[in-house]
Amino acid sequence: MAKEKRNLLEVLRLELEFLKSGGYRKLSSWRPQFIFEDSPTCLNYGHPEHKRPCSECVLMQLVPAELRKATVPCRHIPLDEQHDTVQSLYRSATPEEIEMAVSEWLMNMIQKLELDQTQVPADLGGLAPQKSPQKKRLG
Repeated sequence: MAKEKRNLLEVLRLELEFLKSGGYRKLSSWRPQFIFEDSPTCLNYGHPEHKRPCSECVLMQLVPAELRKATVPCRHIPLDEQHDTVQSLYRSATPEEIEMAVSEWLMNMIQKLELDQTQVPADLGGLAPQKSPQKKRLG
């Protein structure tokens, strides 16, 4: 199977859509649903027989380097200035509070990434007009 190239912005939009559509509130599930792990965002969603390593996930770039070897790295993505994570919220918040915090973080990240995409680099990727060399004055 060819390794698919996933765009962070697209993945975050998909996650927000899944969250807002109630994807984590499946009544048919025998256990609570886990943020990121039980959504189409996860590389292994719907493929329990073919488990891919988390290191291949586009979300890994959001995980602090020192936590990338954790059992479930995406649980350690900082969601706010207080460094709340899904992992810390599992210990202190209700499912509704967790969804609200993740939803807010997703909207902020999407907005930031969209803004970053619209920013035009100062040199226009090397296409900016070059200053013409000044002629030496004789004399």
